[in-house]
Parts: sequence; C-alpha cells; structure tokens
Amino acid sequence: MYEAGDLRVLDAPDPVIEQPTDAVVRILRSCVCSTDLHPYHSMTTDEGPRAMGHEFVGVVEELGSDVSGFRRGDLVVSPFFFADNTCEYCRAGLHTACPNGGWYSADGVNGAQAEAARVPQAQGTLVKLPADADDALLSSLLTLADVYGTGYHAAKQAGVRPGDAVTVIGDGAVGLLAVLSARQLGAEGIILMGGHKDRTDIGRLFGATDVVPERGEEGIAAVRELTGGHSTRAVWRPSATCRRTRWPSASCAPAA
Repeated sequence: MYEAGDLRVLDAPDPVIEQPTDAVVRILRSCVCSTDLHPYHSMTTDEGPRAMGHEFVGVVEELGSDVSGFRRGDLVVSPFFFADNTCEYCRAGLHTACPNGGWYSADGVNGAQAEAARVPQAQGTLVKLPADADDALLSSLLTLADVYGTGYHAAKQAGVRPGDAVTVIGDGAVGLLAVLSARQLGAEGIILMGGHKDRTDIGRLFGATDVVPERGEEGIAAVRELTGGHSTRAVWRPSATCRRTRWPSASCAPAA
C-alpha cells in the first residue's frame, strides 16, 4: 500500500531464514482485515509504502535451527501477532505484549498478502492444522488467524460461565465468533445487537438466542426488556476489543 486507495502488486525477494527462530511459510490462504481497511482510507504517502496482511494459513517450507516440533510440509496457521509463547506475558495470555514478538508488515517482516512469509518466533507462533484439510476447511481454519481468536478471547476476558446471559454488540466477523465462543463457554442467553439480517441469521446459527437491531437508548431498552429489566452480566463490543489487541501494551478486554 503506497497511500490511501493506492494498492500495488509487486515482485519482491523471496523470504529467507534470518534468525534461528524463523520459519518460511508458503501461503495458501490469506484474508483482508478491518485493520487493513483503516490505512486504505487514511494512509499518507509519508507512511508508505507498506506491505499488507497478517492472517494466513500455509505450508512450512524452511525452518530455523532453533525451531522444533515442525517439519517441512506441515500445514500451519499463524495468529496476527508473532510471539515466543514462553515469556511472562505470553504465559499470562498477553501475547501481544511479548518482548520478542511483533507485527507482520512491520520492522522488516513482510506481510501475509504474499506468496510466502517469514515467521519470526515460529515455534511459539505457528499452530499445526490437520494435514488432510480440504479447500472448504482451509477457508474456515483461516478464522483462527485473527477473528475467532479475538472473539474467543473477548468471551474469556468477559468471564463467560455456564448459564450466563451475555450481550454482544456488533454483527461483524469478530462479533459472530464472539457469539459462537460464548455458546461454547456455556452461555444460555446470548443477545446479539446487529442490524444486518444476513449476519444476524448466522449469529442465530452460532447460538444467539435474541437479536436486537436497535442502537442507543432504544437498544438498551430492548435488552432490558429481554432480560426482565436487569440487562446481562457480560457485555462487550468486539470491534473495540479487536482494536485493543492491535497494540502490544494492551489485551483483549470486554467493553462495559
């Protein structure tokens, strides 16, 4: 990306192992995130050019000498932030604060909108996937790179427990997977606040028990009516959660 609205496909050098903790992954699936869209609308020429993409599924092609547990040909998924998965922050679930971690498309690490990527801290970052995954499953597994992890972490940070009632504000990809995660954590009443019927229909499939299309005071009143005037124990807005996870000093947290 050179500036807002100016995207170019370029030939670039093939990524190579630069550190013993690196891996090189040939990318099979990648996707566009909302954090790619923000600079698409606002990036200046002074900020570019910059590689794009941070969500991908691929096949391991090369491994650094310090990387174990993987071999060439393994199908893997990478989260949007690479980390060593052993430091104090990673052990606390705050991988985006890892002192050895970082972002794709920054500080000399190429982006995932490419044919291949160098993955720093590969052993702590990459996760093996079923070797026999077909095309349809690969596309679903791609959600593990960002939106599913963000939605699930939001539900965990909100402390969702079996039998809970929760509210998810927003019917985008992260919101829908927050609904799915809340159901998987045992929530029995899940209110999805969203105004796009095609998305809220998926939300119902994922476990939403009620849909509230209204916003503002009307939306608050609708949620209170559904809950006998009490609202729900956990309320979060995944879009705010997602933005928080983009910064190394912050973690995914529910919006009260």
